[in-house]
Amino acid sequence: MNIDCPGTRIVIELDKIEKTYLIGESEVAILKGIDLEIEEGEFVALMGPSGSGKSTLMNIIGCLDRPTRGRFLLLGQDISRTSEEELARVRREELGFIFQTFNLIGRISVLKNVEVPMMLSDVPRETRRERALELLGSVGLAHRVNFSPLRISGGERQRVAIARALANDPKIIIADEPTGNLDLKSSQEVMSIMKDLHEEGRTIIMVTHNPEVTVDCDRVIRLRDGRILSEAS
Repeated sequence: MNIDCPGTRIVIELDKIEKTYLIGESEVAILKGIDLEIEEGEFVALMGPSGSGKSTLMNIIGCLDRPTRGRFLLLGQDISRTSEEELARVRREELGFIFQTFNLIGRISVLKNVEVPMMLSDVPRETRRERALELLGSVGLAHRVNFSPLRISGGERQRVAIARALANDPKIIIADEPTGNLDLKSSQEVMSIMKDLHEEGRTIIMVTHNPEVTVDCDRVIRLRDGRILSEAS
């Protein structure tokens, strides 16, 4: 990554990020001074063993948690100075989330699941229906729009989750083990979609244990014991 390249835009900037939790009377350090910059349009993988801090780092980047110390700029915005209301807007409109466990709502249709983020952003009914149909078509699920998520396969559920993540046209996609619950074929289908999103210019940050799914990433960042151990392109 060449951060001095003219026109380069840094969308995520972490400066000496620390995260500690109080457990009983003891303070436990999870992140221990993370420095990281991610450019617009990059596909970055975060890897590390359990307890390395990668999930905590992802939660901070995704504005689901705040650092204890350090400076975090997201799309030029200082998150430490941002209200809870504004953080909710950022999560809803600027970020798209893909989870290992899909986090779909079983009692509503696949189509309605994709519409949910747009409902929260007050998008008109017809507009959100048209966009949801378009997104489901783009991930190969036009034939599943009226199904319950409980009646489709794990690979199809993850593709629904990808469509939902794109509903509000976010600038950054955050994927937490997107292939972790999938078989090989479904994993390949999901990673093909992720590759296409990257080629469209999306910024993607992906947490994974599987080195095989990082083949199309621009960088792999390895964490251990709350610190960045290494970076590889």
